[in-house]
Amino acid sequence: MTITIIGHGYVGIVAACVFADFGNTVYVIGHTPAKLERLRGGDPLIYEPGLAEMLKRNNTAGRLTFTTEYSEALKHSSIVFICVGTPPTPGTGEADLTTVFKVSETIGQNLNPDTFTVVSCKSTVPVGTNMKVKEIIESQLSKRLSAQHAPLNAIFSVASCPEFLREGTGIHDTLNPDRIVIGAEDQTSIDMLMELHKPFPGERVVTNIPSAELIKYASNSLLATKLSFANMIALFAEKLGADAPQVLRAVGMDHRIGPKNLDVSIGYGGACFPKDVQALTATGNQCGVNVSLLNAVEQVNELSWKNYADKVKKCAPIKLSTSPCLAVWGLAFKANTDDIRFAPAVKIVTELAKSGYKLKVYDPAAMENVRKQIGDIIEYFDKQYDVVTGADALCILTEWNEFRQADLAKIKSLLKMPLIIDGRNLYDPSKMKELGFTYVSTGRKTTT
Repeated sequence: MTITIIGHGYVGIVAACVFADFGNTVYVIGHTPAKLERLRGGDPLIYEPGLAEMLKRNNTAGRLTFTTEYSEALKHSSIVFICVGTPPTPGTGEADLTTVFKVSETIGQNLNPDTFTVVSCKSTVPVGTNMKVKEIIESQLSKRLSAQHAPLNAIFSVASCPEFLREGTGIHDTLNPDRIVIGAEDQTSIDMLMELHKPFPGERVVTNIPSAELIKYASNSLLATKLSFANMIALFAEKLGADAPQVLRAVGMDHRIGPKNLDVSIGYGGACFPKDVQALTATGNQCGVNVSLLNAVEQVNELSWKNYADKVKKCAPIKLSTSPCLAVWGLAFKANTDDIRFAPAVKIVTELAKSGYKLKVYDPAAMENVRKQIGDIIEYFDKQYDVVTGADALCILTEWNEFRQADLAKIKSLLKMPLIIDGRNLYDPSKMKELGFTYVSTGRKTTT
């Protein structure tokens, strides 16, 4: 099958490589020639484990074509996926659909008049967006018809086929989905999308387009709710002397609840949860649904990173004569990605730097992105132990594997004080006590 993917961000480039890996011919449309040239050379532009290897393999096999031209790609494709960004609109939180609608116009201007084409949004979009895409494409087709004064036989249908990948495990999640959701108006579109996804495991959910659009928002909002609930319990635990990880482990043993997404942390971030909760909240406000639950989810998430920053200020206070130097491990919003969008770690280091702390930071993948966003208000290091040398405390903000079994004796020898403030609960408090650390974790009693 020949398909076109518009956009080469996390969703677009992972989908393109995976579909190509199954033998499909895939056109990827972008608008920046320099980025497309890097993709042709095997650079996926983002950090995602295994993606560079998959990209190079399918480039070599000739199954991937990167282009700025819609006409050539759409001439050959039976399915077109829209995979462009839908960031939150400042002030309202509504999904900004400018790019979705712009590419829809271009699709209509270049749609193949000789074959049936399915145009499907993989971008996360509010209910009603796909039908607006259909209207835009139909409008462009009408203009083409008027311009050439002849029948235009382009036949198309729209569909919603949301993705559910997690950054850092994007390839695995795409290859091993829990479910494939297809929202469509006609059987032909359903059959074509089912055929494309035939190699993938997972349940098939075939539904109407509004339901498919809402499934994505509902899924991400519920996952964000579980994370905020866990962090709320962590706040209780710190006040009451309980152990939040143990509490939540027991809660997750209930099969009605499950253990996933009940980890305490400094809050959620990334490209999906923050914007999708905001977008569903905005939709609720527009259609008269009480969204107080979603508002609370966002409030707790904001409180989570602020609570961590307050811990740092309490444990390593700024004195009149000196500003503590803090070593920081981790800046990405989660491990195995370079994504810092809405990253709580970036909010924390920005807040601490503005408060007067000196910060030395290390992250395996995200430092260049952080430097572009906040500049040199913090000091960047290429090695994890170099940042620890001479620091007053170590702050752990992202759960990279290389931090999990770090040389704790070495860390103690390099720090001015044996103080670790852990936002990800990577270590055993009893072991940290034995080693002589003051260990401040999340949702647990501080050990000294």
